[in-house]
Amino acid sequence: MVLAQSAHELRDTWRMNSSPIRAITLDLDDTLWPIWPVIERAEQALHEWLLRHCPRTAERFPIVEMRALRASVADAHPHLTHDYCAQRTLSLQQAMRASGEDPAGASEAFEVFMAERNRVDLYPDALDGLHRLGAQHRLAALTNGNADLQRIGLATHFEFALGAREFGRAKPDPSIFLAACARLDLAPHEVLHVGDDPELDVLGARAAGLHCAWINRRDEQWTHECAPDITITSLLQLADWLDSRPTAKSPT
Repeated sequence: MVLAQSAHELRDTWRMNSSPIRAITLDLDDTLWPIWPVIERAEQALHEWLLRHCPRTAERFPIVEMRALRASVADAHPHLTHDYCAQRTLSLQQAMRASGEDPAGASEAFEVFMAERNRVDLYPDALDGLHRLGAQHRLAALTNGNADLQRIGLATHFEFALGAREFGRAKPDPSIFLAACARLDLAPHEVLHVGDDPELDVLGARAAGLHCAWINRRDEQWTHECAPDITITSLLQLADWLDSRPTAKSPT
């Protein structure tokens, strides 16, 4: 598959009807910023806090062991699949209790983690891309993660953010995509979803009836039978193509 396409080439590969795209929903992690450097910094900040305030927990559950504990908590509580905040808080409570320390400290420890989790380094195209996309289309964030756009400083670019934690179900469940469309007061075929994950973003959006753009920043190969409507490598590439189409901004 050709990954970096011109606006002219994208016209030939775009598989959608002639109705205008009135809104765009965007994934956040690994779409607007790389997530693993963020998580690694947050885990390090959390560990340093534990060393100072809960040393027995820090000794028994250094970063690698804390990751393993969090994974086991997620496996043991499938009803929390959509809620990373609850998973991590419960992991901290269990770690502190197992280490003989007060699990009430989990809330402060979690806030240390979240402060770093919301300190992100945007991809070079992300901010200009949001400006250009938002000039012609309504934007909403649609995420399984627990990023806080207010704390990050990007909330003004979006009408709203719909997270799996608040909604109660995670992508690729079609219901979260349909809920975003309902909040936009638009039909699914009027909305384009943009994300990096083939299953969570592309296949989930398509199952809900949205158009879908796969942002492929890592030069990966598409391995699913059902392909995205468009493959892009940056938000600016998408903006270039959309600028060449008739668009309509719905009344809010």
